Amino acid sequence: MYRTLSACALILAIGITPVTAQESSSTDYGPDAGDKELTLSGSGSSTNDFDNTNLGVTGSFGFYATENWLWGVRQGVNFVDTDNDGSALNGRTIGFVDYVIDLGPFRPYVGIGAGAIYGERVEDSLAAGPEGGLKYYADENTFVFGQIEYQVIFDEVSEFDDAFDDGAFAYTLGIGFNF
Repeated sequence: MYRTLSACALILAIGITPVTAQESSSTDYGPDAGDKELTLSGSGSSTNDFDNTNLGVTGSFGFYATENWLWGVRQGVNFVDTDNDGSALNGRTIGFVDYVIDLGPFRPYVGIGAGAIYGERVEDSLAAGPEGGLKYYADENTFVFGQIEYQVIFDEVSEFDDAFDDGAFAYTLGIGFNF
């Protein structure tokens, strides 16, 4: 009986030691409730003669109401330069709510955004739609992310259903910081 209890205690001690050491050295990735988030991404395209160019930058600011719920606003600015029409600035301001799933350094998320599109080369419109993405934390507070949005553009809320089938996908790659 003594040998059996000693063997069980030894097995238990050996089994607990690596787990305890592993837990104490693990990194706490990602935000806590009350933390804030900043992101930055850029985009661009040109024809092969560089006579039609589109450059854009987007930034966002968010607040974690809980460890999983992120509320925020995303601001985008695009510079468009074409041979025929000259240059112009267009903008996009979107409020969003995302649910972020904690998988250690990987943080997939899904959400919804709504706001406005405006500028010199676009008709001022409303925009809304679902979004999703994945954040990868390189350290406790710095991450890279990829996001996809389905943007529905409409002039009045009553037009949303009809405009949904004519929506467009938008892709984003960027960097972000929690503080």
